[in-house]
Order: sequence, then structure tokens, then C-alpha cells
Amino acid sequence: MNILMVLTSHDQLGDTGRKTGFWLEEFAAPYYVFKDAGANITLASPKGGQPPLDPKSDADESQTDATRRFKQDAAAQAALADTIELSTLSPDNFDALFYPGGHGPLWDLAENADSVALIETMFALGKPVAAVCHAPSVFRHTKAQDSLPLLNGIAVTGFSNTEEEAVQLTDIVPFLLEDELRKCGAKYSKGPDWLPYVVVDDNLITGQNPASSEAAAVAVLKQLQKT
Repeated sequence: MNILMVLTSHDQLGDTGRKTGFWLEEFAAPYYVFKDAGANITLASPKGGQPPLDPKSDADESQTDATRRFKQDAAAQAALADTIELSTLSPDNFDALFYPGGHGPLWDLAENADSVALIETMFALGKPVAAVCHAPSVFRHTKAQDSLPLLNGIAVTGFSNTEEEAVQLTDIVPFLLEDELRKCGAKYSKGPDWLPYVVVDDNLITGQNPASSEAAAVAVLKQLQKT
């Protein structure tokens, strides 16, 4: 069971001068779901090397059992510090694809041609493709085999407009994810702000927010058990 996790390489929050990146819980929770299930995990990012961590996700109030475990896990920290450059990887080598969120993906992974190609190929092969929080932005430019948007008619979730308003970044992000998913023809739905909510439509799995990341990873494992 080989699972590829793709993280952002983008660390600037628009023109604010503040830092962003990936959200720690959205990496750590799925990482340990996969690791504890015996999966071989490969970590990648557009630029390779250490992906930037959103500093807010490392604050005391954002810690979870998974993030605390990660802070004690030297091997996981070393793997994260040495992610593989995304352009060098082949979809043939992986059984599932998982994108942790954070605001970073809105700027780089949403526009990344290597990521688009990877998603399109793995989805067409029926392999689980999952993204949580802001990471469903990676589907923005993806196409199905009929050249329509990949998300057209597919049920999804992702970071909601109300959650973006709550963190006061509505006017900072390059686009509002909920609106963008709807533009792609997706059947968007959401649960209550900040609570776990995961949508599974065939082999595409999406989670709404950080609290949804563990459940999204569990959904990936369930998909893999069917194949």
C-alpha cells in the first residue's frame, strides 16, 4: 500500500507579509492513520525539501494528539524535511493520493501542472484521490477524460466561505474555495464550521476543515480495502 502525500511549497499569505504554508494537523493526522495501517508513505511538494508550516497551525491552541506525536517523531520530521520534488514522481508507483491543506495550496498546488496531471491520471485509474480543507483547490484546473471539469457533477466539500470569513482572510486569498468548487460544477456541501465533515464520491474524497483530516484519511483506507 503506497500512499503519496503532497504538500504546498508556498509560504506567503498574499501581500500581507505574513507566513502561511501547510496546516500541521492536516498533515499529521492522516500521516499517522496511514502509518498505523502499515502504508508506505511518500512525501512530495512542488519544490521538494522542507515544506513551509503555517505558524498558526503550530500554536498551542492548534495542537492535537497527532501533532504532539509528530513533535516526538524524529523519523517523521526527517521525512517531512526532505520531501521529493513533485515533478519527478509517477502515478504508477502509488495506490492513493492525499493533499493536506493550509492556505498555501491556493497559490501553488492549485496552479501546478504536475499536480493536475497526477490527479487526472490517478482519478481515471480509480485510485483514491483525497484533499482536505483548502487542498481541494488542487482540482481547480483538472479535467475528466471527456474534457469537462473533473469535479463536474461530483459531490465535494472544502473550506467554507463562512470559515474563511471567521479567519478574516476572505479578501486575502486568491479565490474563495467554496465558490471555486461550485464554478467547477461540483455539488458542494458543508457541515457546521470547524466540525468534521467528509464527502466521498466514488474515488474522490474531500474534507471540509482541519478537524476532517483524520476521517478523510480513514475514508482513503476504506477505498483501498475495496480494491
